[in-house]
Amino acid sequence: MKATSWLTLIGLVAVIGFVLYTSFEVGRFHCDVCVQFNGGRACRGVDGDDENDTRQSAIINACALVASGVTDSMACQRTTPTKSDCSPR
Repeated sequence: MKATSWLTLIGLVAVIGFVLYTSFEVGRFHCDVCVQFNGGRACRGVDGDDENDTRQSAIINACALVASGVTDSMACQRTTPTKSDCSPR
């Protein structure tokens, strides 16, 4: 094999290793959120590094199950969750 082939292979293995390493990284916070909207109820749990961002992500994920369309999704995300428990890991 040529030297450029070896360098390409090493680079590819490094990129794959980095992607695998970062994908298994666990966040510092875990939030469990339940929302009730338009007669539907959904709960979701999310891990993340920032407590507020993690809570908002859980709300967005839960609203995706009970709201349809952009307008409903935005209205759902503005409602107060029926359950919102966040804790450090």
